[in-house]
Formats: sequence, structure tokens, C-alpha cells
Amino acid sequence: MTIHPEVFLAVGYAIFLLGVAIGLDLLARHSHARSERYRTARFTYHPSHDAWICPEDQLLVRSEVDHKRRLVRYRGRPQICNYCPAKAECTDSDEGREVVRAMDPWPHSEAGRFHRGSSLAVTLIAGLILLAEALRNHAPLELAVLGAVFTTTMLVAWHLHAAFRATPANFPVPRTASSPEIATNTVRIGYRKSKGVRR
Repeated sequence: MTIHPEVFLAVGYAIFLLGVAIGLDLLARHSHARSERYRTARFTYHPSHDAWICPEDQLLVRSEVDHKRRLVRYRGRPQICNYCPAKAECTDSDEGREVVRAMDPWPHSEAGRFHRGSSLAVTLIAGLILLAEALRNHAPLELAVLGAVFTTTMLVAWHLHAAFRATPANFPVPRTASSPEIATNTVRIGYRKSKGVRR
């Protein structure tokens, strides 16, 4: 029993589309990670204190939570940043250096869901091609080949669709502090204790 050449063409094209879908997803993930590294270069985030430490060992505390854009902004104190010897290389703002952090991890961000959706659409097209070919050529051996590739395609689609089924991990809602200076001092004391530094 032979397999119609059209089946091989359909299987080959479906595998090609799967490669494109996976490649798009991996490329988008890599681009997102590189963008995050660029925006926070040489800055260190401390989750326990929800603050960033700059290369000059100064704190950037949370200043704003943008729920519409799903971003959290952190800013250094102007009275420190404006007199920092590294200011020219760090920021041109007179209000302190700002670092922006996404509230939702990849792929739950808006851009992540868009790229994941594009990959999912390409994967579903591959599945439709295999189904259409199974209707045209449905000998037992042909169905076995098409079914194996179709199963793989559906597994990839299920993995990509997980981004839309899962609930985004929302960033904690900010707690109001009695004074920005008190909040900053509290974070700084906790940071020094964790580093084992005494001044």
C-alpha cells in the first residue's frame, strides 16, 4: 500500500507551519527578555522589599502603579540622583531615574498574548490542512501518517492555548504608606540587613 504524494506535501507543509509557530513564540520570548534586561541593566530587583538597587547602591522605590498599561514604575529620589556622579550616563531626568516593571510575566502581557495568539493561529492552520488532506486521502496508512502529525499539532496548540486559559499573575496592589520617607527608610534598613552591612 502506497501513500499518495499529496499526503507527503500536506505533512511537510504542516510541519513547516509548526516550526514557524514555535519559532515565532521563541523569538518573541527572547525579544521580551532582552528588552527587560536593557531597561534594567545593572539594576537589581529585591522582591522582598519591592525595590530596585542601582549600581551606585541607591534605592528606587515604587512610585506608581499603572493598571491600564499593566506597569509598575519605580523612581529614585531626585535629591540623590541629581548629584550622583553617574547621572549623565543613567538619566537626563531631574526627577530621578525611573525603572518600569511589567505587572504580568510572559506571556500574560498584552504583547505576549498577541505573539502567542499569532503562533496559535499558525498552528491551527496546520491542523486544518491535515484534516482537509485526511478527507481527500483516507487510506489506513495515509490516515496513520496524518493522524500522527495531527496529534503533534494539537499538542503544540494545547500548549500555546494555555496562555489564554491561565489567569494572569497580577502584581500586588500597593499598600499606602504614612510617608514616602518612612517607606524608603524601611526598605533601606531591610536591604542593609539582608546584605549584612552596618553603617
